[in-house]
Amino acid sequence: MGTRQTQCEGVSPPKGWPVCARPRRIAFLGWARLAQQAREGSGYNLAASELAFGLALSGHRVFYLRSGMDYSLRPGMFIREVSDWRGVRCFHLFNSPNLSPGLFNFRNMQQEMRSPKQARLIVSWLDEHDIELVHAHSLEGFGLDVVEAIRASGREVVITPHNYWFCCPQVDLLYQEREVCMDYEGGRRCEGCLAPARPGRARLRRRVEQSMQRTFGPTVGGWVRSLTGSRARRRSARAARRVGPPPNGFERFVDPEMGLGFAIDDDGQGLVHNPAPVDEDVEIVALGRSPIDQNERFLRQDHHLTVLNDYGRRRIAGIESLCRASMVTPPSRFMGRVYEAMGLERERVYHLRLGLSHFDRVHRRVRRWPYYERRPWSAGDPRPIRFGFFGTVRHNKGLDVLVRAIPMLEPEVRRRCQFEIRASGPDGLHRRRLGAYPEVSFLGGYDVRNLVSAVGEYDIGIMTHIWFENSPLVLLELLHAGKFVIASRLGGVPEWIVEPGAPGSEANGGLGNGLLYPGGSPEALAAAITRVVRGEVEIPSPSEVHAVSTLISYPDHVREAMDLYERLIAGSEQEVPVEVVPRARARAGSM
Repeated sequence: MGTRQTQCEGVSPPKGWPVCARPRRIAFLGWARLAQQAREGSGYNLAASELAFGLALSGHRVFYLRSGMDYSLRPGMFIREVSDWRGVRCFHLFNSPNLSPGLFNFRNMQQEMRSPKQARLIVSWLDEHDIELVHAHSLEGFGLDVVEAIRASGREVVITPHNYWFCCPQVDLLYQEREVCMDYEGGRRCEGCLAPARPGRARLRRRVEQSMQRTFGPTVGGWVRSLTGSRARRRSARAARRVGPPPNGFERFVDPEMGLGFAIDDDGQGLVHNPAPVDEDVEIVALGRSPIDQNERFLRQDHHLTVLNDYGRRRIAGIESLCRASMVTPPSRFMGRVYEAMGLERERVYHLRLGLSHFDRVHRRVRRWPYYERRPWSAGDPRPIRFGFFGTVRHNKGLDVLVRAIPMLEPEVRRRCQFEIRASGPDGLHRRRLGAYPEVSFLGGYDVRNLVSAVGEYDIGIMTHIWFENSPLVLLELLHAGKFVIASRLGGVPEWIVEPGAPGSEANGGLGNGLLYPGGSPEALAAAITRVVRGEVEIPSPSEVHAVSTLISYPDHVREAMDLYERLIAGSEQEVPVEVVPRARARAGSM
């Protein structure tokens, strides 16, 4: 690869960056705004936007089309160019018959299976811009038949699934977003899984609200939104306007220790009196539990063969759509196995690990750290051991599991801990539930831009997800930071975790890089924390974590994707290997 001007005008590729020998015209498909990165679409959009930018920096012509989010009172479907983001030309498809994110299209299975008019419009857009290859990171907001239409136009299609949307319209293979769905009962169980607004009503509401906002600005748009919003949203707005203190609020609280002043009456529990306890009538959702071998149990299922309604037919259509792609590139082997178990040909699956720019920044920061070779904590240390949780308050991330586990710890164990929780979203209920525990700190939303500075603020990472996590960005962030991780054994996570004494751990003296526990079990999580605090598990240094962790750099990720594109476009008969090991990879963990 030589040096040349890239598509990013005024930006030259930095030293060592892969530059293409032949620029290609590549289109990405998705539903979130690329410029929002993780702020919209979370990890899926961060991965898609980073790869799109990396390709543009390498010299390719990159286009992006999003669908299912933009609506207008103008009749019919149309595509409009809206911005240029870091060298990527961004287009929006307006008035899609399929809504995104996928939750909002849950009652629209017929359109989701086949939307030929939308597919023709997309192919016409690809023709207009001479696109050679299409890379879809999400097809929420599109019809499943779009893959067949693009392939029929003579183009290659790469699909990187970041979730289970192709076999599950709920997206995460979670029943009612609370527990792993082990059998969808031919589609019958799907009927009671989610209850969004009817798609026609939702599309009309978006057309009116967005048109008013574009025409008259956000103030009028917000007023229209309040008039056209759902009942639940209107009830929430009315509740927010109520005047008066909530029951059991600060106004009614009298600290029973108020008269003690500085004196303490220590019972060994170390608790504080909570001025804002949870009201008795507040429902606390119980999340589903999984056995330690839930991954293997799911892969042995054959329930996908049963079809009893449109949800069953839609699952078949999703797998058929994947089968028409040139290549399917899940970031975890487990997701590839799930789709293979449902009918996707194994030779069509290419395992493409994720590398992102902020991973590399964290990794370089840690390698420059004077404590890179030093183990962060031992049972003999006088200070508490610090556990870090990064994520959101959504049920699939399982924060509730940690919230339940902390009170289960023995007091002498808990008082040697500090839990630092960074969870995006409304965390007020969790704060109140743990208000009596001074060992818990809620530090606000999780933002990838703060990860470099957060490296020195915690010793061990905790992942409490209750779904089959596919491309665990948080886990990769923790491992790049050189942190030992306690994680649910669900989805692709076991591919990165090497437990103490397990095969592969010999590279760092048998310490490994983490512990696995049955997903959704606060008792098992509390037991794992206890093992660490009591010194039964020795915590490795960042350098020792890196020695057993399978990691890939951002430039190698872009380079590997470009090599795959070239082989597909060239129509090479060379068989694409299941695994390519770039220069920056370390040892692979075991399932």
